[in-house]
Amino acid sequence: MPGGGLWTITPTLISSGDTHYLVDTGMPGMLDDLAAQLSSMGVSLEMLTGVIITHQDIDHIGNLSRILEINPGIEVFAHPDDAPYIIGTLPLIKPLPNILEAFGADFSRNGNRIDHLVADGDDLHVAGRFIIIHTPGHTAGHISLYHPDSKTLIAGDAMVVRGGQLQGPNEAQTPDLPEAYRSLVKLTAYDIRQIICYHGGIFDTDANQWISRLASRGEND
Repeated sequence: MPGGGLWTITPTLISSGDTHYLVDTGMPGMLDDLAAQLSSMGVSLEMLTGVIITHQDIDHIGNLSRILEINPGIEVFAHPDDAPYIIGTLPLIKPLPNILEAFGADFSRNGNRIDHLVADGDDLHVAGRFIIIHTPGHTAGHISLYHPDSKTLIAGDAMVVRGGQLQGPNEAQTPDLPEAYRSLVKLTAYDIRQIICYHGGIFDTDANQWISRLASRGEND
């Protein structure tokens, strides 16, 4: 971060045999870091089968155009409500905070495309099966992904981990906070053992109970 701070983000790689799907792409200018992390798991950008975008924010789509330049054959998945922002038809709904403006100089949506529009309840047949869960609020087209076999939820920005605790979405960056908490109510229908939050990483302590506690705010709205 500018000024020497540390900001941890957590793109997720889903691999099964020769198929490799990346969930979110990081901030612009971080492609080398992303490639290094993938390489440590034996996967290159050229080996990616697809990219799944949880939502339109710049720290999630920041390297999509560069990845498509390197590997134009991949498939890109996103929810239709966020698709126009991802491909550049509409401006992003959230400006960069002042401290992050330097990252914007490396940002481009040129060449971005969406090959598959996903909806709530859709199955994505990767590593067995992932279920798409539409979790709007943080953005209108925000999605989370649930893997029943491992009881893992890839939460995007629907929740964050801070200080070892699972929390709701970042309020300052969530335009419709009541809707975001109502989305958490949907997650209580799933048996979740671990959660991968884009900001904060893995949370695997009594995940169902923590989600239920957070969702109670949505039930009361």
